[in-house]
Amino acid sequence: MNPAKPRILTINGGSSSIKFALFEAGESLQRILAGGIDRIGQPEATLKVKGLDPGDNFSRAVKAPDHTVAVGILMDWIEKRTGRDALTAVGHRVVHGGPKYYKPQRITTEVVEDLRRLSPFDPDHMPEEILLAEAFRRRFPDLPQVACFDTAFHHDMPRVARMLPIPRRYEAQGVRRYGFHGLSYEFLVGELARLAGTETIQGRIILAHLGNGASLAAVHDGKSVDASMSFTPASGVPMSTRSGDLDPGLISYLARTEKMSAEQFNEMVNSQSGLLGISETSSDMHDLLDHETQDVRAAEAVALFCYQVKKWIGAFAAALGGIDTLVFAGGIGENAPAVRSGICDGLEFLGIELEEKKNAANEGVISAAAGRVAVRVIPTDEERVIAKTVCGVLGFSWQAKKGIATT
Repeated sequence: MNPAKPRILTINGGSSSIKFALFEAGESLQRILAGGIDRIGQPEATLKVKGLDPGDNFSRAVKAPDHTVAVGILMDWIEKRTGRDALTAVGHRVVHGGPKYYKPQRITTEVVEDLRRLSPFDPDHMPEEILLAEAFRRRFPDLPQVACFDTAFHHDMPRVARMLPIPRRYEAQGVRRYGFHGLSYEFLVGELARLAGTETIQGRIILAHLGNGASLAAVHDGKSVDASMSFTPASGVPMSTRSGDLDPGLISYLARTEKMSAEQFNEMVNSQSGLLGISETSSDMHDLLDHETQDVRAAEAVALFCYQVKKWIGAFAAALGGIDTLVFAGGIGENAPAVRSGICDGLEFLGIELEEKKNAANEGVISAAAGRVAVRVIPTDEERVIAKTVCGVLGFSWQAKKGIATT
């Protein structure tokens, strides 16, 4: 790697994982390394790395009982691989920006304290994300760090889409629809413009980020109009272990009948529900598709997921006044033709028709020639958006002269 070029490390912390990527910024933004630690808190976690240098490609078991140990392992490896002074900056995906943060922020002591106050908005992600930023500050005290907020893309949704139908006094406390997966949606909008032309972005677009976490966004003129996720990432469509939308009366019912506390309910809807809760066997869509012909529970989990995503597409088509482009992204959206087919089946009245051979091959455009709606599969890249954002915040001079490649 050329030491004269800025190197940006991106960190994406989840409840049981830490993903990273290392980019070198020259005339384009080049991914040098990518990887992460999975199964944090399990008896045996795994550190996986893939890079341009074949010597960087490996997978090995590590002991990571918590995020503190895991980030230490990751920082040790990065420092050994690149050298202590090789990094220029670190960019962090921060799930929730609350009402205050909708633009990327250089991480300071004040910002960290603000994020601590926001932790009740998303107790399943925020504490670990704060921990990661502080761990890097202790190890590399002079290294600039930037927070990139996953809610930012949706900040300017129309007010009618942001409001929740509860007493107004809670809105003053920041209780509203925020939407999530904003870094992914920002990338998809830019990539759609590159692939189909900027005029496509001016149309009516539905973006479906379908992975372990799953959501949809309605977009018009390149801006978010509505989002399926609401105040927390547990809302919207069913996910791998998250419930998606539920009747709020269920909370008091379970409190009365099972003495379930708010903490236990939160654990249930975030970690025991969705595909896992319905199938009772797996939270992994690939596993469920493999077993749906032998296990009715697996088949029902797949059917429910497709049905609920289909309903959101219909709702967003109504909000947009029609649909011109539908984009599938995320691990399921990019790699599960059967799920895409199940979602789109019956949506011909909206102009959505798939070409099954193209769909089965995971091609970039999978819509039938006769369909009025362009249906695309676009691999998302949140890490690249984080790296680009860091470059913008820190004002690297090469960016103004050369720009940053989006692919």
